[in-house]
Amino acid sequence: MYNRRTFMLGATAAAAALGLAACGGEGAGSGGPDTDAAPSDQTVGVAMPTQTYERWVADGNNIKAGLEEKGFTVDMQYAGDDIPTQQQQIDQMINSGVSALLIASIDGASLSSQLDAAAAVGIPVIAYDRLLTDNENVDFYVTFDNYTVGVNQANALLFGLGILDESFEPSGEAPEGPLNVELFAGSLDDNNAHLFWQGAIDTLQPYFDDGTLEVPSGQMEIDQAATQRWEQETAQKRMETLLTTHYNGGTELDGVLAPADPLSRGIINALQNRGMGPTIEEGLPIVTGQDAEIASIKLIADGVQHSTIFKDTRNLAEQAIISTESILNGEEPEANDTETYDNGVKVVPSYLLEVQMVLQSNYEELLVETEYYTEEQVESGQL
Repeated sequence: MYNRRTFMLGATAAAAALGLAACGGEGAGSGGPDTDAAPSDQTVGVAMPTQTYERWVADGNNIKAGLEEKGFTVDMQYAGDDIPTQQQQIDQMINSGVSALLIASIDGASLSSQLDAAAAVGIPVIAYDRLLTDNENVDFYVTFDNYTVGVNQANALLFGLGILDESFEPSGEAPEGPLNVELFAGSLDDNNAHLFWQGAIDTLQPYFDDGTLEVPSGQMEIDQAATQRWEQETAQKRMETLLTTHYNGGTELDGVLAPADPLSRGIINALQNRGMGPTIEEGLPIVTGQDAEIASIKLIADGVQHSTIFKDTRNLAEQAIISTESILNGEEPEANDTETYDNGVKVVPSYLLEVQMVLQSNYEELLVETEYYTEEQVESGQL
């Protein structure tokens, strides 16, 4: 079972093991930071996975704008969820002599040769939101508290099912069990998917153990629940198969653990096509989510999707910029976790940001009042 270590967000962690191995090797054409150079003389390579997922567009825009505001040149490239393309893009950034790399990987284990090449010429690497694995040449990691994302998704499901109250304590009024749920996970090549899953399963396991919850399909391992590349269509097809195979003959489905909004929408499509709903009030099962995508926020406002997890990418981009600037200035970036994120070779010093659960009752406070979205965007479900 995953061992969750407590920490205080914003506290400066012990700095012993950081040792920015990639900070050496300065020189013309070699890449890497020159601490005496002005920002205008330094380029940051930013590798993003895809533009088909709403949040990555927002991340990229925020990072680019923030770095350019600091005076840096930005070489930002999207890889269209194609691993060889991302490898080639990062190779090109290294060859062009960027001062630092900020990488949101498609597959965290697929970039070892690029990380080795970056280290060889002194280019430091910051992993952005997705951990880079199986290589020592990862200097820092900025992300959200991904284990807690899974905990919150599970708690949202339990709340929606009536097992927990609004304070996420036992309600004492839970429907007679067992309640039937199905479990979805993200893409196995994304390290975060495993953390989301573990946080959720650790939270749900007591309810499986005491018979409050059951999974009629029996598919309770991450390999069975995984959704390659987080694709909506893949999730919809799996949900359709689950309904056909396990929910004929009167078996009712009460809820679905969905780890991301595109999957949630695919699952909801399958449920509605089966004649469930169209809203929760009218019998649609409880469906969770993540990333607070505008289409899903409209569904939450309309009582269709139950919940999502808001990870404010403005804050993540800001922290990534702060960490990048620290490294380029020859300083050690602030970490608030130096124990949790073992990439298989080393524990990568990390800065974790908080997440928030979005429900119909609080989406305006969390998203509209903070100007993440306008009310008009929520009403239309479009940016």
